[in-house]
Amino acid sequence: MNVTIQSIHFDADRKLTSFISTKTQKLVTYFDSILDAQVYLRLEKDHQHGNKVVELKLNVPNTTLIASERGHTFEEATDHIIDQMKRQLTKYKEKQRA
Repeated sequence: MNVTIQSIHFDADRKLTSFISTKTQKLVTYFDSILDAQVYLRLEKDHQHGNKVVELKLNVPNTTLIASERGHTFEEATDHIIDQMKRQLTKYKEKQRA
């Protein structure tokens, strides 16, 4: 699976991109037909609710799954978004079997 990471209006360091790429690659264990993934990292001005936003788009056969999460750190938001995507992949996989 090809993972593309884009940081909007800032430069993400290698440690962060490596962390996100590793977490995203593990989604293949839930559904092995993932075509590719795009991750968008964005900083927002709202510091009270967490200003780090991570969006994940997974291209799977016949559809695109999208999740977005906000957190105080990119790592925290990534952990939450991976959990969301695991649930979406499980649902999608069950619908494909039916």
